[in-house]
Amino acid sequence: MLKVRLMGTKNDIKWFGKILQRNPKIEVTEFSDMFPNKGTKKYYRTYVEVRKSNVKEKQ
Repeated sequence: MLKVRLMGTKNDIKWFGKILQRNPKIEVTEFSDMFPNKGTKKYYRTYVEVRKSNVKEKQ
């Protein structure tokens, strides 16, 4: 599993999130809300958890 922070404009984050969700090799397990970055109203951040869709993790 990977935890990824996406940073950019709202449109950029939505665009890349759709790319991640459409990729058959990746399973998006969690996609957080958008948080504004300090000091700017243009850029936001989102946290995403992804893993390989064909691999089962050990518990």
